[in-house]
Amino acid sequence: MAFARTCSVALVGVDGVVVEVQADLEPGLAAFTLVGLPDKALSEARDRVRAAVVNSGETWPQRKLTVGLSPASVPKSGSGFDLAVACAVLAAADRLDPSVIAGLLIIGELGLDGRVRPVRGVLPSVLAAADAGYRQVVVAEQTAAEASLVPGVSVMGVRSLRQLIALLTDAPPPEEAPETLVGRPDPLLAGLLLPGIGVRDVASAHVIRPDLADVAGQYEARHALEIAAAGGHHLYLKGPPGAGKTMLAERLPALLPPLTEAEALEVTAVHSVAGLLPPNRPLIDSPPYCAPHHSTTMPAIVGGGSGMPRPGAVSLAHRGVLFLDEAPEFPVRVLDALRQPLESGEVMIARSAGSMRLPARFLLCLAANPCPCGRHSIRGEGCECTPTMVNRYQARLSGPLLDRVDLQVRVSSVSRAELLARDSRAESTATVAARVREARRRAAVRLAETPWRTNAEVPGHELRTRWRLQSDALTDAERDLERGLLTARGLDRVLRVAWTIADLSGRDRPSRPDVRTALALRTGVHRGPLAERPPHRRAPDFEGTNDGTSDSDIGAEQ
Repeated sequence: MAFARTCSVALVGVDGVVVEVQADLEPGLAAFTLVGLPDKALSEARDRVRAAVVNSGETWPQRKLTVGLSPASVPKSGSGFDLAVACAVLAAADRLDPSVIAGLLIIGELGLDGRVRPVRGVLPSVLAAADAGYRQVVVAEQTAAEASLVPGVSVMGVRSLRQLIALLTDAPPPEEAPETLVGRPDPLLAGLLLPGIGVRDVASAHVIRPDLADVAGQYEARHALEIAAAGGHHLYLKGPPGAGKTMLAERLPALLPPLTEAEALEVTAVHSVAGLLPPNRPLIDSPPYCAPHHSTTMPAIVGGGSGMPRPGAVSLAHRGVLFLDEAPEFPVRVLDALRQPLESGEVMIARSAGSMRLPARFLLCLAANPCPCGRHSIRGEGCECTPTMVNRYQARLSGPLLDRVDLQVRVSSVSRAELLARDSRAESTATVAARVREARRRAAVRLAETPWRTNAEVPGHELRTRWRLQSDALTDAERDLERGLLTARGLDRVLRVAWTIADLSGRDRPSRPDVRTALALRTGVHRGPLAERPPHRRAPDFEGTNDGTSDSDIGAEQ
């Protein structure tokens, strides 16, 4: 009897489980048995591995072969075990030294010609290997850069099974010229990068970066956008079609600060598992932006699917922005499913094949028309919807969901004067992003000894007891709470927004105007003087308009 073993990784969501790959050769009729709860793709590894070994110039053992994947109780899926199975079989057949591969962790799919193909989820797999104490991993050459992001791990990127055998036996490497591809993509990357569901890499060189200065008017919405980015607060933009809601939301990710090293690894791991990680950019260091269509299903938003669940839009937007345009058009069940990740920052999914946790700490941005036709307003100009239709449409966004949204802003239509004017006071994305970074820095100093990073994450009890506001700051909020106009959760969120406004203004503690501004941004009701705003939010100077519209008329219109 000949026996050998090595290791690979089984992914459960974005968490990896180290799997021992054991190969046993016994006298008897030639057969290949694979055990250990493999799925269909893994069961087919028997044919792939046999063909890859033979086409690599090696002899396939003509004995009874049993390959076991331990622990047997963990479901295994995918083709990433192929290379580990081939090495274990060759070691059991005395072609490789069993002691050499025993300390390796091997990940890769094998083509029938012996080439090593990359697989998804290499980063979380290597992270799991590092946590388990492995210091040497073998992956496909195309994913070596992604695996090298894990500190303390030596990565060996191989192009073929023949090359790996030569490296493990100290033999001269085979002559393998890289395949030249002219005018067509690399076929080895076909299964590595899958179509996304509206996920945009805002730092990619192929993506046009929209600037906040392109938005005409909308100074209150700009202010809300800045507060949302500075404190990580959820945002709801409500207004007629063409007012600029989508333009504002698309500019929100660029206001967020770059991801820290730990956050970048989290985001990259999720995108690697989902097949959305570009091969030429192994690390995602900028906040992602995910904008699914309103017809997207529940598993695509929250996560799930047949068999073991896959990351959904809420996880793909982790540490970034999840934008739901035309939010009332989404199924009510899908919208209400967001309530739990909005509170906890993660999603727990249970299926018959197992349960798993997916990260989902995102900044939610909702956009909606006021009614089905979109023309409903305070003056009711041109709206053909009945009051019942308007109420039914607006009720699709449930109260418990909106209670978790800190900033609820009405976006008015842009006048012709605002649209055609040259607004010299409109700030660019870079200017606003600098203020956001400074506000985040102030919050980080205050929260340095706590597990929280942004004001939106701090529990309300801590805000009310640990960090005191000015003496009369809560007068208006307490009045609304007594009248039933504000819930206990709403009060906590008003306090969080007030702290963010104070951080943006450079104050050590929120004042009464800060709380008033937070209340106004949540309820839409202005009650007295608000906190100071930067000069650019005053009415702009308009030039080149011949319609007789004055600045005072524009202010009255807004």
